[in-house]
Amino acid sequence: MAKYSYTEKKDTRSGFGAGLLEAGRQNDKVVALCADLTGSLKMGDFQKAFPQRFFQSGIAEANMIGVSAGLTIGGMIPFCGTFAGFATGRVYDQIRQSVAYSNKNVKICASHAGITLGEDGATHQILEDIGLMKMLPNMTVICPCDYNQTKAATIAAAKYDGPVYLRFGRPAVPNFTDQDQVFEIGKAQQLYEGSDVTILACGHLVWEAITAAEELLAEGIKADVYNIHTIKPFDAEAVLKSVAKTKAIVTAEEHELNGGLFDTVAQVMAMNNPVPMEAVAVRDSFGESGTPAELMKKYGLDAENIVKAVKNVISRK
Repeated sequence: MAKYSYTEKKDTRSGFGAGLLEAGRQNDKVVALCADLTGSLKMGDFQKAFPQRFFQSGIAEANMIGVSAGLTIGGMIPFCGTFAGFATGRVYDQIRQSVAYSNKNVKICASHAGITLGEDGATHQILEDIGLMKMLPNMTVICPCDYNQTKAATIAAAKYDGPVYLRFGRPAVPNFTDQDQVFEIGKAQQLYEGSDVTILACGHLVWEAITAAEELLAEGIKADVYNIHTIKPFDAEAVLKSVAKTKAIVTAEEHELNGGLFDTVAQVMAMNNPVPMEAVAVRDSFGESGTPAELMKKYGLDAENIVKAVKNVISRK
């Protein structure tokens, strides 16, 4: 099993900023809107390059969603950005009615997702957003794992016709995927091949899954590891093929157990091939203030807990 490595850590929000700029260069229909968080979402380069295609909505997220939906009627491709807590919970009605129900080509760009927002605390650390978005008909939900993949996902979202929820974060994380990758919406990315257990991870937990898989291999446990960067549409075919070999699953996500990746996987397995499952996720709890590293450890979102979950699920086969 070839080991993954990285030469630098970079924040995924910067990957979004780079991807947005490139999408703007490729298509003059791409426009950007921001709710007074241009610096935090790294949208400044787009603003400088295309000032006539950038709109500052201020702290009026509901209005930003409505304006974005309206812009699509004129053929524009709006990328509207704010923190994930504001991009979903604060404006759910507007997203449901004006974007999802109407099937508008709006890209909802949600930064600072999960508990790794850190010191801002529970009110900003949304852990329910994947569930909120994936339940909406017509909505595509993407949660890339590093800087390079977030950049590629942003470019792919601009080419995709339909509502997209793009989730990314604040902290610097290992940047290990291919710089020149082509992002395939709805296609799971296999990272390691194994026969003992299937590990499915998204976002910041993908690197933790890689670390866990390498620790497990040293103990003779071979994991089939997938980066589930697209939660919806879900690549059920790839997962079912893996589980036909391994007969056990562990999911890992920076999200509530309820409504996230685990729920999606459990639904697919219950209807096709029920097997033992374990989950690394936040268990019915809000977050709290702390550094990203401290919070990931406290809430069990790390390689150590993935290893434990793997051993538990294998014992249940």
